[in-house]
Amino acid sequence: MKRFWAQRDTDSDRIGQSPPPPGRTSEDHAPANEHTRLLPNRVDSTPYLSPDDPAVSPYNLWTVRAVRWVTVAFTCLTFVWWVLMIVSNFITPPGLHVRGSPFFAFAYASIALLTLIVSLLFFSVPSRLARILSIVNAVVLLVDAVVILVVPGLRHAEIWAGVASAIWAALMAIWFVTADRTVQWGKAEEERRLTGRPESRRTVVEWVEIMLSTIVLTVMALVIVLMTLTLTLRAIDSGLAPPGDRYWVDGDRYQIHLYCFGNKTDAAGTKVTTVLLEGGEDTVENGLWQFADNAVRNGSVRRFCFADRPGMAWSDSAPSPFSASMASDALSETLSRAGEEGPWVLASAGIGSLYSRVFSSRHGDEVRGILMIDPLHEDFLLRTGAPGRGFILWFRGVISPCGFDRILGALVSGRRAVDRVWGRSSYQSGTTIFAKLQESLVADSLTKRDVVSSRAIQDKDTPLVVISSGQQIRRDRDWEDKQRDLSHLTTNLQRWDIVDDAPHRVWDTVGGREIIEKRLKELVR
Repeated sequence: MKRFWAQRDTDSDRIGQSPPPPGRTSEDHAPANEHTRLLPNRVDSTPYLSPDDPAVSPYNLWTVRAVRWVTVAFTCLTFVWWVLMIVSNFITPPGLHVRGSPFFAFAYASIALLTLIVSLLFFSVPSRLARILSIVNAVVLLVDAVVILVVPGLRHAEIWAGVASAIWAALMAIWFVTADRTVQWGKAEEERRLTGRPESRRTVVEWVEIMLSTIVLTVMALVIVLMTLTLTLRAIDSGLAPPGDRYWVDGDRYQIHLYCFGNKTDAAGTKVTTVLLEGGEDTVENGLWQFADNAVRNGSVRRFCFADRPGMAWSDSAPSPFSASMASDALSETLSRAGEEGPWVLASAGIGSLYSRVFSSRHGDEVRGILMIDPLHEDFLLRTGAPGRGFILWFRGVISPCGFDRILGALVSGRRAVDRVWGRSSYQSGTTIFAKLQESLVADSLTKRDVVSSRAIQDKDTPLVVISSGQQIRRDRDWEDKQRDLSHLTTNLQRWDIVDDAPHRVWDTVGGREIIEKRLKELVR
């Protein structure tokens, strides 16, 4: 009797409750979370879905979705930084001036952006090999950041923009590993919950995606290793001490290297005339320096000075745009900070003659003579500023952090720091390429305007000597006409010499050196 009433009470408790539908349990009424099924079974007869069902996806988990949105946010932020870095190759944004080569910071920004793009493109297909490659990239990038911070020369050149770009690239490589590992976990979690076991098979499309991501990350790893080797060479080169001193200019934004040799006064205490050298397409150190040393030993001149233009040899890069008048201002400030007052005889070569002419027009009282060695005429600046030449320089700058030629030169040809800083390999330097790019960008606009204006205000009584290359004149008839025009820069032409067998670098021949030294001696004495 008691058992009857107990069964009756139990049945009465169930009155008003609807029974669970077939194939469902009372647990299915609980709120869905990451550990419960988000979607109902499509076949009531089985508790699991097919592994190929689209519902089996790591995107079912809010953690995976959140990681993807964070990756998208990082990509947008990195893209903005990448745009700023590519703009700085042409026009320096405020606060983003790099005293070395801006191409290194741009390279690190490109690596960070490409890492995030690969992560988004292959987000749902995690790969262990991709994670290993990304870990390697992150470690090497962190080593680069440490090297930049530890080596004073690199820290001075890259300042905060280069350091931040390297660290950000390393962090994005670490984030790639984090995101890929999270997707791997989410994929296994959803497959275990919805299909009963983790899926070990991969489709053909997934294998293709894994192959593509592996190839891209492998290429990136090779590029990063090459950049590290180039950075090592730069660290070695930064230990090469300049022969003179470096002076802050332009509100202490960058430094210009200046070297002077000889006494400022003679035995009677009178100021001697100083030859102020201006290099052409190459640095002054690469040829003219040795010539000037010999001229002092021979007694032809008593004293000489030269300053490297921004980006050349030991001078820092200047912000863009950078025209001839800005170069003249930087030179004037450098000489003033060094206590150099002249009087000067300006000796320049090639395109450097344009810079000397602007300087002469602004310091007429201090200039005792002008000697131009196969000078470039302002009408030829159209060639210097040609778009094709500018694109080639920019492309060379973009790949310069890889340092293919510099690394091979050091390992195979035995090139030393002097070769890379101012010698025969200096044209491979990112700072030199950037200086040439700056020169090209404003050659036919700002610089040409500066040179034309300087010609109008040039002191017409200044003694002038022009020494031309016979090879250049025979090769280009227009070159001869422009050399003749430059011989009328002032009304006090002393000599116009044509060295028959000399190339554009006239001092490379014995006859050229003899003519240059003889004319300098006449101007100085």
